[in-house]
Order: sequence, then C-alpha cells, then structure tokens
Amino acid sequence: MSPIFLLPLLALAALPPDVRVEHDIAYLGTNRAEKADLYLPAKTPAGGKIPAVVVIHGGGWTGGDKASGRELNICGTLASHGYAALSINYLLGKKGSDSPWPQNIYDCKTAVRWLRVNAGRYGIDAAHIGAIGGSAGGHLATMLCVTQPADGLDPKEPFGDVPANVSCVVDLYGPIQMRTGPIDSHSDMKTSPLTYLDKNDPPVMIMHGTADKIVDIERSRELDAEMTKAGVEHELVIIEGAPHTFDLQPKQRDLRPQVLEFFDKHLKP
Repeated sequence: MSPIFLLPLLALAALPPDVRVEHDIAYLGTNRAEKADLYLPAKTPAGGKIPAVVVIHGGGWTGGDKASGRELNICGTLASHGYAALSINYLLGKKGSDSPWPQNIYDCKTAVRWLRVNAGRYGIDAAHIGAIGGSAGGHLATMLCVTQPADGLDPKEPFGDVPANVSCVVDLYGPIQMRTGPIDSHSDMKTSPLTYLDKNDPPVMIMHGTADKIVDIERSRELDAEMTKAGVEHELVIIEGAPHTFDLQPKQRDLRPQVLEFFDKHLKP
C-alpha cells in the first residue's frame, strides 16, 4: 500500500482532524497524467466496510482541480462522517482542441471501477458507491448515474469487466448538456442526461442557487421536470440567493445535513 501523506498546511487546515488522505493515485493507469486523492476516516470500523463517493470537480470541462476549495469541503465532510471520498482529475478540454467527450465520462466511470477493484485494500463497501459533482462535475455525475453499459459510454479499459454503476448522485448546479445555456435540440444530445433517463435510474438530489449567473437555475428545473416524467426518484433543492460554485456550506444555508442524510439513506445499508 502506498503511504498516507499529510496535506499541505493550508489545505490541511480546511479539513477536519479526523480525516486522512492518500494523494495522486494513478487510478487511470500510469500512462495518464490525471490522478485522484482518496479521503478516508481516520479510523474505520473493525471488520466493517465504509461506503464511497466519487467527487467530480467543476470548471467548464476545461479547468478545475481535485483539490479545489469546494472539493476539499465536500471530501472533508464525507470522510469525517464515515465515507471514503475519491476526488478525481479527469481529461479536460483545451481551447482549439478536440472535445474531451467522451473521455471525461470514461474517466468518471473508471473511478467507480477503481474503488471496486481496491475495495478490500481500503475497507470500502463495493456495493454502495455514489457520486457528487459541482457545475461541469454535476453534469458528469448525473451522466454517471443515468447511463448504462447499453448506452455505449462504459470504457473498455481499464477494469473493463468491473461494473461502473453508482447507487445515487448529488448534482450541484450542473448543466444538462456540455454547454451552460438552454438545451439545443439541434446539437449532439449524447452529452445530455435527458437522453438517457429511465425509471430504473438511481436516486438523484439536485441542488441549485437562485442567484446562479453561470448555469441558470432553469437548467435544473428542466432536469427536475424530465426526471418526474421518466419516473426517476429525485429531489430538487433550491437555495435562495446562492450563486454559482458553492460548496456544502454556503452562507445562505448549511447543506451538509441534507446531503449526508441523502447519502446515508442510499449508501449505508
């Protein structure tokens, strides 16, 4: 097992004292530059298993990082309440280059597979894995939730024989296509969760602020309406006055109890 490293001093100050972290895991293989950080409770129950959550950063599919402030807040909250949290970097697009799709969703699915492959090593419950993401990460987390192998978005490698399904997702103000504006029905809808909704999809909690000027709250209302039509178990939580890019503790309201209650319901048998 790789050693457990302490976070740099400034980042450590943002985490609860009962959290440990393993940095820069090559979850995609040694040939990829993108890595992951695994946050764990300082003490795991003897003989027990802990559920896990994949944490997907935002940044418009072209920026962001696994150790940004929002991601530290989410991972610290989860690990201090008995979860393993795998915060991932994934393939980003660059100006003038090809779109990162579908490699970015492939990477998210590989993160789920990595947790299952390494469940015994870290005491993780492989049957109870969720995901959470903000903005572009919210879009990818929702896509992770609503797509199945038959949709053709499960990567062949690595760990091609390991399931990439999740049990539930929290979507923080995510777009509903790989663009922040209204759905463009003339564009390629393969990047929209609306294309894949099915009554058998896992539960989703959508959170969005009314003061969001980057991703209009109407995108989440559209997703809410379409999930209702499809029969997907879900909830839309509106945070009055909250802007874009909030973590689980925006000044308007502490979201930690609600998010933890959702994950506890679906990930802690």
